[in-house]
Parts: sequence; structure tokens; C-alpha cells
Amino acid sequence: MDISIATWVLTIAGLCALIAVDFFVGGRKPHEVSLKEAGTWTVVWVALAGLFGLGLWLFAGPTPSGEFFAGFITEKSLSVDNLFVFILIMAKFSVPSIYQQRVLMVGVLIALVLRAAFIAAGAAVISTFSWVFFLFGAFLIWTAVKLIREAAQDEQEEEYEESRFMKLVERRFPSTDQYHGTKLFVVENGRRLMTPMLLVMLAIGSTDVLFAFDSIPAIFGLTQDPYIVFTANAFALMGLRQLYFLLGGLLRKLVHLSYGLSVILGFIGVKLLLHALHEYGVHVPEISIPLSLSVICGVLVVTTITSLYTSRKASREAEEKADH
Repeated sequence: MDISIATWVLTIAGLCALIAVDFFVGGRKPHEVSLKEAGTWTVVWVALAGLFGLGLWLFAGPTPSGEFFAGFITEKSLSVDNLFVFILIMAKFSVPSIYQQRVLMVGVLIALVLRAAFIAAGAAVISTFSWVFFLFGAFLIWTAVKLIREAAQDEQEEEYEESRFMKLVERRFPSTDQYHGTKLFVVENGRRLMTPMLLVMLAIGSTDVLFAFDSIPAIFGLTQDPYIVFTANAFALMGLRQLYFLLGGLLRKLVHLSYGLSVILGFIGVKLLLHALHEYGVHVPEISIPLSLSVICGVLVVTTITSLYTSRKASREAEEKADH
């Protein structure tokens, strides 16, 4: 799509306004988030994404709208997998429950800003070097295979391991072990110290940037329009805080999520490779957006059903063993 500077400015201003409303209405005062609150805000964010996609349909046509929905659903499903790591980070830093929503809000904002830079860089590279599609496609297929192997061997990380960036921050800047409300810095004995609140926010934000190495190539496999890539990422990330509290224990029941995501990433990887061959004049079939959207939704539905069935069966068997 040919997006004007004015449209970009209005879109970013609108997203900032929505974030401000989210903060002042739901996240300004630290508190424990109830299921009702998390569910309401999750519905609101999904509805806003749906309205935006509908607006694209009306003003730009079915193709951009389909690309947005495919990208949004893909990014949202990948974000759900990321929530496992967020839970480990919260446990690692012993974040009090009343402060967790503030941590997630700021961490997601950091990730959104950094992802915007990634998207701009990716769009510039793709517009100049078409061979990058081969690289993105191969990377996604490799990631899909890696996910399957980890799921089959049950090698999911049980503890959060700090990145080099976080270790560097903790070495270079003095910090305190005590939380002081939502303060990021405190002064003790004349020294300015970071609080764990700032550290966990940086951990959430930097970790999500690492996840972008999977999600950004994946969405570029569905659309090469920077505007759609950015807005799909924005809507997927902005509702992540509420989704964290809504899903809660349900995350542990999505035992087949990694398999489903591996299928989606592998599918998009093949789509990218076919597109790359097409760009170089090789006559190969290309995968349409309607087909992509159908495959992504179908895989997620099947994955959710089989995960819940398997978890329920395992729980029932465990209860029977306990009775005996």
C-alpha cells in the first residue's frame, strides 16, 4: 500500500492514545488484575484489531486486510508462547503480584519501540535485496525444526537465564534487592541505586526483542508492507499484558503449542522460499493470503483442542493413580 506520512502520523498517534487510555484506566494504580478485568481488556484489544482490519478492507481492499489478520493472528500466537518466559522472569525477580501489570506494560512498550526499528530495517533490506527472502525462509524452517525437537525431548527451560545484556547492566550499575513500590531508582546512603522493578522491565523488554528474530521474519513472509507489519505487531503486543493474566494457569495446559507454532513457522518459511523463487523468475506456485490465514487458524484450533484434551486426560489419570 502507498501510505502517506500523514497516515503514519495519525496511526502512531492513535496507538499512543490507546496505550494512554489503557494505562490511565487500567494500569495507573498498582493492583492485582482479576480475570474479569483481564478478560474485558483482552476482548477490547481484539475488537480494536478487528475494527482496524475491517477499516483496511473498506479503504484498501481485501488483500491488505487479509494480510493484517494473518499477521496479527500469527504474532498473537507467537506472543502466547512468549508468556511462558515472562512467567519465569516474574518468578526469577520475585515480582509482587500488584506490580506485575506495570512491569508488563513498560516491558511491552520497550519491545514495541525496538520492534519498530527492526521492522524499518527489515523493510529497507527486503526492498533492496530480494535474496533475503531465502534467508528468512530458511531461518523459519530451521526454527520450526528446532521447536519440534525441543517439544519432543521436553527441553523447555524451567528457569530464566539472564542474557548478556542483563548481566552487563547489573555489573555496571549498582542496584538494590528491595522493591520500593513502582520506583525505578532510589537513593540509599547517598548512592543512586536501580530497583528490581527497573531490572525486570528491562528483562521483559529485551527478551521480547529476542523473540522478534522469529516473529518479524514470519510476518514478512505474510506481507512485505511495513505499515501492515507494524500495525499487526502493535495490536498483538498491546494486549499482551491482559492476556498474561487471563491465561494464567491455562498456559501450562497448552502442551502442543510448540508443535502448532512449528507448523506455522515452517509453513510461512516454505511460503517465503516460494516467493523468493518467484522473484527470481522461477515458475512456482505461490501461497495466497486466504490459504495462509486458513492454515494458521486451522493449526491453532487443532493445537488448542488436542492440548486441552491431552491435559485433561493426564489430569484424570493422575487423579486415578492418587485414588489407588
